[in-house]
Amino acid sequence: MDFDLNGGNKRVFNRLGGGGGVGGGSTRPMAPTDTRQKVCFHWRAGRCNRSPCPYLHRELPGPGPGQGQGPGYTNKRVAEESGFAGPSHRRGPGFNGNSSSSWGRFGGNRTVTKTEKVCNFWVDGNCTYGDKCRYLHCWSKGESFALLTQLDGHEKLVSGIALPSGSDKLYTGSKDETLRVWDCASGQCTGVLKLGGEIGCVLSEGPWLLVGMPNLVKAWNIETNADQSLSGPVGQVYSLVVGTDLLFAGTQDGSILAWRYNAATNCFEPAASLTGHTLAVVTLYVGANRLYSGSMDKTIKVWSLDNLQCIQTLTDHTSVVMSLICWDQFLLSCSLDNTVKIWAAIEGGNLEVTYTHKEEHGVLALCGVHDAEAKPVLLCACNDNTLRLYDLPSFTERGKIFAKQEIRAIQIGPGGIFFTGDGTGQVKVWKWCTEPTAALP
Repeated sequence: MDFDLNGGNKRVFNRLGGGGGVGGGSTRPMAPTDTRQKVCFHWRAGRCNRSPCPYLHRELPGPGPGQGQGPGYTNKRVAEESGFAGPSHRRGPGFNGNSSSSWGRFGGNRTVTKTEKVCNFWVDGNCTYGDKCRYLHCWSKGESFALLTQLDGHEKLVSGIALPSGSDKLYTGSKDETLRVWDCASGQCTGVLKLGGEIGCVLSEGPWLLVGMPNLVKAWNIETNADQSLSGPVGQVYSLVVGTDLLFAGTQDGSILAWRYNAATNCFEPAASLTGHTLAVVTLYVGANRLYSGSMDKTIKVWSLDNLQCIQTLTDHTSVVMSLICWDQFLLSCSLDNTVKIWAAIEGGNLEVTYTHKEEHGVLALCGVHDAEAKPVLLCACNDNTLRLYDLPSFTERGKIFAKQEIRAIQIGPGGIFFTGDGTGQVKVWKWCTEPTAALP
């Protein structure tokens, strides 16, 4: 802290030994010169009660004699009145007035307890503390997976990641209105498509790459390079999923639009519009001949794929339903209400909550995978810029991934690879330490 001797800090400067006499002007003779140059041991410990004290009540000698502190002036009082922790508050680690000790009375071999936060200086490449830094110098916590590489290029939130089966290309979409194409072998960006609108989601299905945008869905055939625009959505398309022979899109106006692919004309043709949600549909999932939709209206709707009718509405969440997946006979849902809920069918076929897992922050996205030992693991992105990995069904935490901003896109790849995309536009590639099995159905 710099002191302005002509301003409001003059009082603090004087109290720290910048001027004044001993004991408020006591005329008692001082100790010999060698004593005056020594700092009072009891003053350092905050318990000197001598008035006046023949030793210094500050770390360094003042410009002249007779500048010890008055009665009752202790280290505690310095802390209370100046806002500092003690006499060596500005010296940093290792300074206690004795250069022979690296950490003074705090111990020379102190164990540094890491906080679960990534060091900002390390991110910028200039942290000087090294292993002694109390913040993490890595992007993850856990031993069963590792960061392979980072793909930089997007300038805003990554909203979708797709890895077509059998392809050597990775596709990422972003709110920066671009779709980027990455070579899986080199990690280099090989193409950038400027689409003129924010990308809400990306889906790969067979030869088709499908991109949700405001008021339309773009469809590219990556084998023939044919493309078309599917009109009909009102507002942003947040989610895409394929069920039986239909493509479903969750839209901003609360409807779910469906198209059927016509092989004869090589086109997607409008098939149905599912209505019932009162606010935007932000997540869709297909499982067990059912379509599940989660919405900003805090509900989950269950639709029959046989007749496209809503057969149940689930109302247990108290905020936006952000993501849905199926695992065996269970439905998993997450919400900004800080919970992950597990649903199971009861007698009669309706779903009921069987377990609620609570987080400290809103939950943004879910993804399921099997680890190297074929155990199911839930990837759970939270609103505190972390991705938590949980063993199922116990919900025992086995690791954590950190990001600069929230992780909104997760994608499973072959060979134990998975991808995460965050709010800064960074895409990270992760790998299980040994070969896991395929992703959850």
